[in-house]
Amino acid sequence: MTQLFPGPGTPRLARVGPGASPRKWAWPPGGRDAGNYKFRDRWQSGPFSRWCPRRSAMAGKSTLLQLLALLLLGLAVVRGSSPLPLVLNTWPFKSATEAAWRALASGGSAVDAVENGCAMCEREQCDGSVGFGGSPDELGETTLDAMIMDGTTMDVGAVGDLRRIKNAIGVARKILEHTTHTLLVGESATKFAESMGFINEDLSTNASQALHSNWLARNCQPNYWRNVIPDASKYCGPYKPPGILKQDIPIYKETEDDRGHDTIGIVVIHKTGRIAAGTSTNGIKFKIHGRVGDSPIPGAGAYADDTAGAAAATGDGDILMRFLPSYQAVEYMRGGEDPTIACQKVISRIQKYFPEFFGAVICANMTGSYGAACNKLSTFTQFSFMVYNSEKHQATEEKVDCI
Repeated sequence: MTQLFPGPGTPRLARVGPGASPRKWAWPPGGRDAGNYKFRDRWQSGPFSRWCPRRSAMAGKSTLLQLLALLLLGLAVVRGSSPLPLVLNTWPFKSATEAAWRALASGGSAVDAVENGCAMCEREQCDGSVGFGGSPDELGETTLDAMIMDGTTMDVGAVGDLRRIKNAIGVARKILEHTTHTLLVGESATKFAESMGFINEDLSTNASQALHSNWLARNCQPNYWRNVIPDASKYCGPYKPPGILKQDIPIYKETEDDRGHDTIGIVVIHKTGRIAAGTSTNGIKFKIHGRVGDSPIPGAGAYADDTAGAAAATGDGDILMRFLPSYQAVEYMRGGEDPTIACQKVISRIQKYFPEFFGAVICANMTGSYGAACNKLSTFTQFSFMVYNSEKHQATEEKVDCI
């Protein structure tokens, strides 16, 4: 029997028997399974051209490399045509959108853009619902909530019930960068801010003081107490629980004042695909002193994850924070849902329990596709939000019909 060796690395074949037909080849003892090979119909060049490997190692590697090349090429085409970078924020706060975009254009990160966008709204006191001089609590003091989340590292910095410090989002950024904590609140948050170089100053203005005075003149209506004495629907406090607490079924009571506050929530996707999100607000008018809403709570006010997308919520934080809408929207997108559908699913989920709640959500997936949804009320049928990406070339207001 003649042993043939085509070359280094090539499987060895043997010709069987003297004068055997050249079409009868067999693997030598200890050789590989001949079932992986078959004859060709015609001789080509060389004695082994009749053999065509079905799944040889070299062929397998070549096929795999070709598939990987096509996949990478496809991803490059998709990324090349995607509308990144992206800035998306709640409400028609155009200056905030532009500030976030300028941060990206100047080489800043997604986190930088979120901070700059929110800080602009804090300075401009967007709609009286962000920054100093708005939404006094029942003691007449303006307090701030803010949060910033890095979707690459999953680090979060947040501040709640921040007092006498104007730049709430800046304090949140310092918590993210200089501590291992996530959330600081109240006077302790103020002390931390001072240690980071922020100025302690009064957040009240003539406008916020007038709001509080008028509220007192209306017997402290509306307020957020229940099951107390004196009757909170008629009188100011201080309030105390009755001797035997009446077990009323909780009923959500919507007022016009509830609908008058608008958190800024921002989602930013950098051209490299890195994602960040954040919020800033002064909460709801005439809230109980010490109240913290959804804005500084990761997953409620906002959430970001490079591997899926980001979302931010606005509206009644006491309701929203019970459902973690931003986190839920991101998980819907991780599962393949379109951003608009993800937002709508979140709103529908809350509607089952609180059909009259005031709220909206913005969503963007990792490719830069975006959407929004809101809960339809008699006085709230459309939600406006801002978009700025490489396709629009300017900050653009868009609207969505509430569901």
